[in-house]
Amino acid sequence: MENIGALALILSFCLAVYSVIASLVGKWKSRPFLVVSAERAVYAVWGLLTTASGLLIYALLTGDFRLVYVAQNTNREMPAIYKFTAWWGGQEGSLLLWAWILSSYAAIVVFQNRNKFRQMMPYVVATLMITQAFFCALITFPMSPFEVIAVGKEITAVPDGRGLNPLLQYWTMAIHPPTLYLGYVGFIVPFAFAMGSLITKQPGDSWIHTTRRWTLVTWLFQSTGILLGAGWAYAVLGWGGYWGWDPVENASLLPWITATAFLHSVMMQEKKGMMKVWNMVLISATFLLCIFGTFLTRSGIVSSVHAFAQSPIGTWFVIFLAIHIAVIVYLILDRLDFLKSESHLESVVSRESSFLFNNLILLASCFSILWGTLFPVISEAVTGEKISVDAPFFNRVNIPIGLFLLFLTGVGPLIAWRRSSVESLKKAFLWPTVGMLVTMAVLGGFGVLHPYALLSFGLCAFVTLTVIIEFLKGSKAISGKTGQNILSAMVELTHRNTRRYGGYLVHIGIVIMFIGFTGAAFNKDRTVEVMKNETFDIGRYTLKIDEIKSGDHGNYTWSHAAIDIYQGGQKIGTLEPEQRLYKADRQPSSVVSIRRRLHEDLYLNFAGMNNEGTKAVIQAYVFPLVSWIWIGFWVLFVGTLVCLVPSKVRYSYAKTQVVGQVVRKESPVAQP
Repeated sequence: MENIGALALILSFCLAVYSVIASLVGKWKSRPFLVVSAERAVYAVWGLLTTASGLLIYALLTGDFRLVYVAQNTNREMPAIYKFTAWWGGQEGSLLLWAWILSSYAAIVVFQNRNKFRQMMPYVVATLMITQAFFCALITFPMSPFEVIAVGKEITAVPDGRGLNPLLQYWTMAIHPPTLYLGYVGFIVPFAFAMGSLITKQPGDSWIHTTRRWTLVTWLFQSTGILLGAGWAYAVLGWGGYWGWDPVENASLLPWITATAFLHSVMMQEKKGMMKVWNMVLISATFLLCIFGTFLTRSGIVSSVHAFAQSPIGTWFVIFLAIHIAVIVYLILDRLDFLKSESHLESVVSRESSFLFNNLILLASCFSILWGTLFPVISEAVTGEKISVDAPFFNRVNIPIGLFLLFLTGVGPLIAWRRSSVESLKKAFLWPTVGMLVTMAVLGGFGVLHPYALLSFGLCAFVTLTVIIEFLKGSKAISGKTGQNILSAMVELTHRNTRRYGGYLVHIGIVIMFIGFTGAAFNKDRTVEVMKNETFDIGRYTLKIDEIKSGDHGNYTWSHAAIDIYQGGQKIGTLEPEQRLYKADRQPSSVVSIRRRLHEDLYLNFAGMNNEGTKAVIQAYVFPLVSWIWIGFWVLFVGTLVCLVPSKVRYSYAKTQVVGQVVRKESPVAQP
């Protein structure tokens, strides 16, 4: 089996290289059969990597401990679901997953465009398969998942494996990494089309129209992966946080930021023919940051609970990134005339300028996060001393940036294209501004005096009112013409321009998430050592240790504390946090217990017994508004799906006078 798997990887690498060469030679020499054979090689690569992945999954599920990868990432007592997730639980398997997802995307792209963009497709295929060849080379040579355990010249097997990292044995880890990879890998598709358009100097913006849904779906996968990771950190790591500015967390956020900027700026190119160079830079930066994020988790240059151990493939990534950066810079500089803007910014007070400011602020955030992430590495290289940059730096820099972005989210819909008059601005900003000031005044009256929190809640009200007003204006117009009730008119309005109003729903999702983020300003925490039947207080709650039990699960031993919760003298529930010790690798793991409510979470972690073994160590937290983060994500998710639905088109009939005759002219007009 291991021989078939290794052979499949070798052949996939060879065919990926062949696909690159055949695509380019076929295009340059006008040999269509070579271009077609290159596209068929893409399908073959997918088949080979699917075979290799299937063999590895089979080995993991059946416990084939002759394979080093299986022995390092599974054991006999692990549940089947975690044996399956071990596919991406280790270095080699995760790279195979990366390569398989890329091959799947490439096969879909080739199939969808088999009769379209024939001038551009050879370069699109070549771009995709260069990256494919790189990852196939990694899993074929330095990091093969089919390496066997050998003693002398004999292949042997260990009695049992070491098991998957206990932190990864949680349900979200069954979907978080592959979802994040679907985002990371998916951004290669719009990048490939951008490069194809750049190389062939395609007229118009066909590459943007072709890849808009690709980019949206990929952005949604990336967003979902990031939020699943935040949920995992919140529920598994035991420290109560959902985001710690960890280097690998930052690596997943960076391409999301540039992709968000790209999704906004392409509207400028589509509507006004502006920002063509900027869009090429943004989509290229997104692709490079995806590769950079993959490099961070695998090079060993940063310390993280998410990262793999140090490996020899860091140099491979550096070379790959350096070559791509050089090629991209050359192509953009060489095609500057082709990328000239068709129009210019007419006024600072316009929707175009709000998009521009939005992009600049997003890029400022991206740079600050990238700088903070790499600063320890840079400082060690320059001074020989690694200087850590912790969460306070990122919060100090990014909280003001985030609040300004929130403000721009509300400003954009209020400003007209080209230019806005003073009177129109006064009318548009009146009620959102009043709502913001009233919200801040009311919250201040209730004792919310934290300046950033007060401003954040006020801006959330500002943006929400902006979106509501936009929906109501359009819905009332439709209701007045059709007689529909306001809710039906709102659905009709959204269906007529799904991209615009779906985008507003995404903005509302971001607002709701900001409400959740702002709650962190009022967090409470306490760590205590208590005996059975003892009580302690945190916030409005009184907690009492009712029972401490221990047991054996097979895969791990456990002990948990049953803690009764009282509020105002009344018992309102019981939480049971648990501490586990996994037998295979002797690693401890916490299973926290959370009482989730809209206004706040009560979060308990049982950290074990004290040194004397007489008292339980309990870490208690109160986290206001955290549930709003997860609610906001679902609104964002639905809004993105709405954006993906084609807009409803109404056919209007225009009368045109031609040589004394009235001719009916049918023209599709998308409703605004």
